[in-house]
Amino acid sequence: MSGSSAGSGAAPCRLVHYFVICGIDTETGLEPDELAALYQWLEADRQGTDPDAAATGENLEQSPLKRTFKSKVLARYPENVEWNPFDQDAVNMLCMPKGLSFRTQAEPRETQFHSFIITKEDGSRTYGFVHTFYEEVTSPQICSAMQTLYQMHNAENTSSNPPSTSSSSSSSSSSMDSLASSLDEADSPTTSSSSSSRRPGGYDSSRDTLYVSKALCLITPMPFMHASRRFLSQMHRAVTDSSAPPLPLESYVHNILYEVPLPAPGRSLKFHGVYEPIVCQRPGPGELPLADFPLAETFSLLGVENLVQVFTCTLLEMQILLYSQDYQRLMTVAEGITTLLFPFQWQHVYVPILPASLLHFLDAPVPYLMGLQSKDGTDRSKLELPQEANLCFVDIDNHYIELPEDFPHFPNESEFVQELSEVLLSFGISAISGAPPRTRTPGSAPGSAPSTPGRERRTAVLRQLEDDGRNGNLAGEELAVLELLQGNATLERLQALTKRTGVTVARVDALRARIKGQSIEGQGGRTAAEEEELRNAKLNVQLREVFASRFITMFADYEAFVIQSAPDLESWLTNREQMHNFDKASFLSDQPEPYLPFLSHFIETQMFATFIDNKIMSQWEEKEPLLRVFDTRIDKARLYNVRAPSLRSSSYQRCSVLKEAAQAIEQRLMKIDHTAIHPHLLDMKIGQGKYEQGFFPKLQADVLNAGPSNNKWSHRTATTQRRKDRHRQQSEHLTLDNDLKEKYMQEARSLQKNLRQPKLSDLSPAVIAQTNWKFVEGLLKECRMKTKRMLVAKMGREAVELGHGEANITGLEENTLIASLCDLLERIWSHGLQVKQGKSALWSHLLHYQAREEKLEQQQAESPVSNVPERRKSESSIGMPFLRVSLIQDMRHIQSMSEIKTDVGRARAWIRLSLEKKLLSQHLKQLLCRQALTKKLYKRYAFLRCEEEKEQFLFHLLSLNAVDYFCFTSVFTTIMIPYRVVIIPIKKLSNTMTTSNPWVCVSGELGDSGIMQIPKNVLEMTFDCQNLGKLTTVQLGHDNAGLLAKWLVDCVMVRNEITGHTYRFPCGRWLGKGVDDGSLERVLIGELALPNAEEDSGRGCRTPPLQRSPSQTRRISITSMSARGSKPTSAQIQEAIGEAVNNIIKHFHKPEKERGSLTVLLCGENSLVAALEQFFHHGFKSARLFQKTVFVWDFVEKAVAYMESADQMGDLQETAEPLGMTCQSLCHYVNAINSTRRNIGKDGKFQLLVCLGARDRLLPQWLPLLVECPVILRMYEDTAQLRDRTTVNALIGVVETLHDFPITLEASLVKGIDL
Repeated sequence: MSGSSAGSGAAPCRLVHYFVICGIDTETGLEPDELAALYQWLEADRQGTDPDAAATGENLEQSPLKRTFKSKVLARYPENVEWNPFDQDAVNMLCMPKGLSFRTQAEPRETQFHSFIITKEDGSRTYGFVHTFYEEVTSPQICSAMQTLYQMHNAENTSSNPPSTSSSSSSSSSSMDSLASSLDEADSPTTSSSSSSRRPGGYDSSRDTLYVSKALCLITPMPFMHASRRFLSQMHRAVTDSSAPPLPLESYVHNILYEVPLPAPGRSLKFHGVYEPIVCQRPGPGELPLADFPLAETFSLLGVENLVQVFTCTLLEMQILLYSQDYQRLMTVAEGITTLLFPFQWQHVYVPILPASLLHFLDAPVPYLMGLQSKDGTDRSKLELPQEANLCFVDIDNHYIELPEDFPHFPNESEFVQELSEVLLSFGISAISGAPPRTRTPGSAPGSAPSTPGRERRTAVLRQLEDDGRNGNLAGEELAVLELLQGNATLERLQALTKRTGVTVARVDALRARIKGQSIEGQGGRTAAEEEELRNAKLNVQLREVFASRFITMFADYEAFVIQSAPDLESWLTNREQMHNFDKASFLSDQPEPYLPFLSHFIETQMFATFIDNKIMSQWEEKEPLLRVFDTRIDKARLYNVRAPSLRSSSYQRCSVLKEAAQAIEQRLMKIDHTAIHPHLLDMKIGQGKYEQGFFPKLQADVLNAGPSNNKWSHRTATTQRRKDRHRQQSEHLTLDNDLKEKYMQEARSLQKNLRQPKLSDLSPAVIAQTNWKFVEGLLKECRMKTKRMLVAKMGREAVELGHGEANITGLEENTLIASLCDLLERIWSHGLQVKQGKSALWSHLLHYQAREEKLEQQQAESPVSNVPERRKSESSIGMPFLRVSLIQDMRHIQSMSEIKTDVGRARAWIRLSLEKKLLSQHLKQLLCRQALTKKLYKRYAFLRCEEEKEQFLFHLLSLNAVDYFCFTSVFTTIMIPYRVVIIPIKKLSNTMTTSNPWVCVSGELGDSGIMQIPKNVLEMTFDCQNLGKLTTVQLGHDNAGLLAKWLVDCVMVRNEITGHTYRFPCGRWLGKGVDDGSLERVLIGELALPNAEEDSGRGCRTPPLQRSPSQTRRISITSMSARGSKPTSAQIQEAIGEAVNNIIKHFHKPEKERGSLTVLLCGENSLVAALEQFFHHGFKSARLFQKTVFVWDFVEKAVAYMESADQMGDLQETAEPLGMTCQSLCHYVNAINSTRRNIGKDGKFQLLVCLGARDRLLPQWLPLLVECPVILRMYEDTAQLRDRTTVNALIGVVETLHDFPITLEASLVKGIDL
């Protein structure tokens, strides 16, 4: 993936930078591996046992042959390369990650190959390829030292425990013998039993031959894995062969170091190993960058579906831990996954092989991609990982993965998997392998699953036997299958029969064709190995093209949303943190709905941010190579207009360039562009370069440390290449002085870039402390950025100024931001944990706190002191009893939710609840103020024990109280929630009690409670009900029974007892026959009540609520308003109608999930009904002396009565047909409202008529009828707006604009109306 960036620095174009030999240093003899001891010490410290005892006692129990001894870099050629300084500790550690390994002649001694990668501070990479073999130990000192160790071991064992203990019982992962091949491990029960049976003898120098591991390694700037592997294996063969190699080994090493160039981009190169030529090729500038690790193996190991899941976790920057006994598998899978990220690059810690001494790095509270070598027979459940809430665990050898709890699927996942499987099948690789992914489920830690790892491994082996495709169907096996089919007469007859009946045996035919093709190609002068290599290269590039084409489809228009705001590079770099570089909201609004859950998470990642940064910087600098290829691909796709017809559709588009990609590679490998100089005799002294079979000789440093002086190639190409590179580097730095660039790198890329690769050498406590300090700073910075992002997104005003268009945050984006806050809190809580308990560090801490608090509660009755200030608060909200703020109570609410099954889920729910209640900062402060508990659970360097950072962190979280979240209510929609209802009568009119039987029904966005009877003379009740969401209406009524049936209600208060949200439903009117408008039930529209006044003073920056619902003033009927002489003017009325219609139109222009309640806009304060009521009241003769008040509904009824009588007398017959129809519809609706069994009053009926008219698009047709009706002359004054034709026509025009929108009415409004 980063081959391009690694190889193209100032490096002169040499294929290999170093040739290194690692092994045992006979001078210093056997040295225990200090790093392994340090690791044991750290591990013991982490588990709370005595570290010193662990460090000393551990090794004696363990068979000396299984112990770890220190390896050394025995030689390296050349001594140093200026552009790639040699990092001795890192190379030694990664060549032999578990130190030296000893064997006797009785044990298997297979050679091993593995690769590694060293990432430098600036993100550039160097690759290492290692061939490990066993060499006989000739030094008598070492043999006798081993014998002595065995005697001590045996003495220790016989005295302390019976000899039957298995040698593999050691708990230290560093003590595992590193080089047993993965196959060998699969049969480990037999090897370990044989070694333990030999235990009494163990190693005896007189009887046994001792072998020790040795490693040959090539360090290269680019990942030429196949070429390096073949060169190293030929070097080893030269030593073990019975006949000496054609030339001294120095010749071959010198040749590959100094005479073999890097192939030029788009060219292939042939150079010579000891026995046969080796070919490598490099992609051209328009192709995907070099990736030489076989993807086929990655897919076979994990299975296509699992791999796509792990790939998604990588894109979303979770923590990814690969687990295998085989180093090369770790490397293949890690490189495979990162290769597929094109055009993006992994920005965080990347350590495909994590040496034992660096295990504390798993503690890192940052995203990482690491590989951990598993110990033979180690159960996954024994693996103590500091934090698993956000971890994707990939068990490569057992083909299964564990995924984090909730993460979005990759867009079009099933079609994507299908296409990948077809590409694999076209190469004869079966794609159906790998156990189905396990999502962490409660109660069964992966280890406690019913199948033991041993059994799982057996079933995996059985599965391998059943499905040979898992191994990538190597040609040898296929041949065997074909021979079996051809040699078996019955099968032959069956096949002939199936052919006759028209059924083709596709797989067999394909097999036959491929074997035939291979044999023909093989005759074309290429060896089987070259054939395999070509096949791998073609498959690699086709698989990568399928991935790349997904991103090209998804981000085809990304450029349109990049915000280019800075005039020059310098000003952009200085303001990088304040800048908005990508218009996320607009980008998401342009995407197909199914892509959104994934994309909204992905565009928040560091990987995406870096990609956009590179895009912006490309205005002033040369384009980053991956970006250049990607942009070219997008332009090409546009040229062919591939995406235009299906721009916003989520239909799957297959990759169209598979053939060309494979052909480019095939042509390069068939037609070699450049052949390097052949190895030749060097100017060596006579007698040098002697050769002894089975031993790798000490090479002559004098001839290998300097390159040839007269090599035409090196001069020519190196100078042009150097000139190019220098030019590129200058252009990179011309516009920018280095300090600024450095500052920018650290600042803008946050801490992760600096921690890309932990320093592999110096592991003193001081270095560990320094690393942890960087983590603490990084976590704090991340917290600041995240809370700021949440506030900006939510508060709107600021977002608009930054060019975000409309000031609203999509629910989807909000959910993404909250989920990432939950991840951050989990990472903070898992940093520096003493002992891990459960998957969620935060929930575990909360449980400890809960246990302590409950213990204290038992010991002492609650002290009254704490309640005094709280009690005073409650007076400000009349009637509603005070809800005590309690962290423990919130935990109990979460614990009682049966829907949530895991600790991680509970922690997330608790965070969401606290955020919605605006108590997150307060709760966490309370949790952390129990310092004794924090000290017990966390190490000294943990984030939660850094006082100053902790204070700042809580302060950042406190800022979130400035905005309203409904992130708990809107997510957990199926849970049962207790609600409390308080009815507040108007006290002054003493009639607070009523003899009738009242009832109430509460409705919200997610449903209603159904009608509930209120016990007589009780004004407060609680009920449990499935989450109603945000509350919208309350229906309140009574049955008019008894003498005191009238009831004057001020308002109804309803509170969600879990989230504490209180809604106020203003009424301010009578319920009763013969009083007010004679209503026995009213539909009240709610608004979210602000918390107590004192708290409110600190809320100057509240977000404006989505819609403010009716306050009491509107509901005091307009008759009383006119009595007070505060009549609205005609201009005010017209403005109010315009505003109300406008609000409804805006409502429909919002994304569906963010619309809020339409009921409020139709019937609440400043709503359509309120405005039309005012319109109809204008100039209305309502108050009569000594008579009942007349309502607008009376006018409507009289008008309808007039129309009906006119219709019967035939007056309407002559009118135009549509008018007659409209007349009928108005009469029909009014009669339906009047005949409903509900006891709604006259104002309620008018409200209903307006709502139904708006819903069914009839209002504009009804208005002229009411205006034409003669009744109007009797009931309205001449100046009334209703009698002014122009005003009425204007009103009709305004209301008609609602016809474009589907208005739906809440069930509580239209209940019982039969149209």
